[in-house]
Amino acid sequence: MSKPREKVMTIDEVVAQLSDGMTIGIGGWGPRRKPMALVRAILRSDLKDLTIVSWGGADVGLLARAGKIRKLVYAFVSLDSIPLEPNFQRARQNGTIPEVVEFDEGMFQTGLYAAAQRLPFLPTRAGLGSDVLVNNPQILTVTSPYADADGAFESLTAVPALRLDVALVHLNRADGHGNATYLGPDPYFDDLFVQAAGKAFLSCEQIVDTAGLTIDTPVQRLLISRMMVDGVVETPNGAHFTTCTPDYERDEKFQKVYVAAASGSDDEWAAFEARFLSGDEAAYQAAVAAFNQEQA
Repeated sequence: MSKPREKVMTIDEVVAQLSDGMTIGIGGWGPRRKPMALVRAILRSDLKDLTIVSWGGADVGLLARAGKIRKLVYAFVSLDSIPLEPNFQRARQNGTIPEVVEFDEGMFQTGLYAAAQRLPFLPTRAGLGSDVLVNNPQILTVTSPYADADGAFESLTAVPALRLDVALVHLNRADGHGNATYLGPDPYFDDLFVQAAGKAFLSCEQIVDTAGLTIDTPVQRLLISRMMVDGVVETPNGAHFTTCTPDYERDEKFQKVYVAAASGSDDEWAAFEARFLSGDEAAYQAAVAAFNQEQA
């Protein structure tokens, strides 16, 4: 009997699978369990003209500041304790993202469901009567073919499928085949991102034996199946500075430094980049460790 295929990769091997102009879905939720090590690797690359699909946080902010985004599809871009991500705010005010599509959160979820089911669209009531449809006239409505109790045929939003070339997600634990589990309070729709994508790459805090995935957590938390995944990367602290509960919470002190630099002058941002973003992931983690020692 053959064994499941090993899919362990490095960060750079994942980025080598990406190309200019791709549509990339980034899992997580705002400042929570984002695949930031993979995002930082994209920053270091020459990739450009990307379409980014995200419930956004610093992932969107960093890629926008670097000029990597040609089109952004999003429901919000927030750092929670900082309501509006400052690099995203700067990009929107300066018009440096050529195309933006802002969905209602329910519409965003529906678009992922449609892509996961390989449907061209799905109907929903979300967005009706709002400026989402005014600002995005390409999003159409459809009339239900079924009459309601009063004999009327309801008009519904026809949310187009959010088809992804690639999905990037971060979970707490995975095995080398691509099965993965979350240990925190919320799956954050990472399974939908993976199912909506042509290829999916998973980063995790720790790669364990398959049997180890359910030692300290119920089997129902096995969110991602190996059938959905093309590559697995072990990236300890790889969601920093977002949360990865219960492994660690959001690094609020670091986030404040990030926000100050992003909201400041070009020189202040350049200094932040030089300290934290000029090297590889190991250099980033070393710089963060040194920063935390300074704060102790």
